[in-house]
Amino acid sequence: MKRGRDGLIQAKHTQSIKKVTDGSILTPKGYKAGGIHSGLRYRKKDFALLMSETPASVAAVYTQSHFQAPPLQVTQESIAGQGKIQSVVINSAVANACTGEEGLANAYEMRGMVATRFHIPDEYVAIASTGVIGEQLPMDKIAYGCETVEATEDGNQDFQQAILTTDTCQKSACYQVQVDGKTVSIGGAAKGSGMIHPNMATMLGFITTDATIDSDALQKALSPSIEKSFNQITVDGETSTNDMVLTLANGAVEHATLTEDHPDWDAFQTALQLVCEDLAKQIAKDGEGATKLIEVEVTGARTDEEARMIGKKVVGSSLVKTAVYGLDANWGRIVGAIGHSEAEVDPSRCDIYIEDQLVFSHGTPCPFSEEQATEDLDNEKVKFFIHLDEGDGEGTAWGCDLTYDYVKINASYRT
Repeated sequence: MKRGRDGLIQAKHTQSIKKVTDGSILTPKGYKAGGIHSGLRYRKKDFALLMSETPASVAAVYTQSHFQAPPLQVTQESIAGQGKIQSVVINSAVANACTGEEGLANAYEMRGMVATRFHIPDEYVAIASTGVIGEQLPMDKIAYGCETVEATEDGNQDFQQAILTTDTCQKSACYQVQVDGKTVSIGGAAKGSGMIHPNMATMLGFITTDATIDSDALQKALSPSIEKSFNQITVDGETSTNDMVLTLANGAVEHATLTEDHPDWDAFQTALQLVCEDLAKQIAKDGEGATKLIEVEVTGARTDEEARMIGKKVVGSSLVKTAVYGLDANWGRIVGAIGHSEAEVDPSRCDIYIEDQLVFSHGTPCPFSEEQATEDLDNEKVKFFIHLDEGDGEGTAWGCDLTYDYVKINASYRT
């Protein structure tokens, strides 16, 4: 059986891909960003701006929640205009979700203020909000943010700080890939810690690239990347009203326009997926109150979709999560989660590993070292491997342990 490949990313394109350890959304050419304190939060930065020097191609995915927040509706309208975005403005603290006609009007006003200030069409502006549901935006503070925030070449840290809510750390990733022999950068920033169980997207994510690619092709590259990354994480099983991942491509690196027929298409798509996966794992690791990242790799499923389904079912199980927190090598929790997934599973052909130890095989428990399993569960990253022997499908999912602090954080979220 195949085991142990980090993220199941195919290696055939990685020779042209490099991770930029200190990279960010401003590593790609032609972008600026910033963040300020506008008064939405007590002291922390709460208002962020991302700018492209030129109108950029755009791709996005959104929450499938029935209660989609007004900022998402306005952003979708912007993108539908000319398929270009030049400015993205984000506020934290207040989600502007479930706020009715007033909330929608406020979202349009927020977009309009940014467009007016930077002398660009309204449809070149995307907006996002994150925070408490059911509260109206304090428009005096939003106006102050729109009028005051600046985007600079070194504003990445301020941008990242301003988009956070209950996060304990900033989340960024950057990879570079060769296209027509030229270096193309893809950088990303994200926020997310709780209310994480994506359905099409998750939390808020912003990705920039200086690649030359039109919006339709960029969407074709982004969508499968989301399915294998952001859509494979869960913290608490809750999908937000404001989930969105937005990707901009401004063409600052001049090369032949990327399409699916371009010889470097697969390498570009892989690099984009690596950015998404990197950010997704950082979100899972930063789950509210979390102490460990849980990774579940599934092989031998009938399809990749079923493999991803099982992986996400296991990392989303409260019983698996609490067992990991308690350093309890109770592989029966994993069996329980697999058992009620919708995938095709034959227990007599299933193998389960905790790290390198086989604990269950072909319907039968296996002798293993409890002491070694406890040590493995005490690591910051805990890995489970599941082989189904049903086909060639494979997938990976990420989550975190469930701790007492999760309850404390969410019991007093509004206060």
